[in-house]
Amino acid sequence: MKSKTRQIVGRKGESIAAEYLEKQGYIVLERNFRTPYGEIDLICQQANVIIFVEVKSRTNRSLGPPEISITSRKAEHLRCAAEHFIQQHTELTNDWRIDAVTILIRPGISPPSIDHFENIIS
Repeated sequence: MKSKTRQIVGRKGESIAAEYLEKQGYIVLERNFRTPYGEIDLICQQANVIIFVEVKSRTNRSLGPPEISITSRKAEHLRCAAEHFIQQHTELTNDWRIDAVTILIRPGISPPSIDHFENIIS
């Protein structure tokens, strides 16, 4: 049951993040792109930059803010997944970076709280 709820919250968070980024002028190129290193939630483009976006969603802060769940191991998986995508799309000569968007969805309280962290992995 908890896993299903987590999936629902995750998918809702990804939709909220995509809508938020589009309002900021980003173009969403891919959603839930699977690689051997894991899934990339959103792949966007803004100007000449490809942005790989990790979306973290929570319904409360009992476990801390959503961004703390991006561990060094997760960051390494994100970097490898992004590099895999770039290697598979040789037509893309763009600069790229990895961002995180965190969403705090509180049922009955709107709108959700959204934080955007740019270039989280150097």
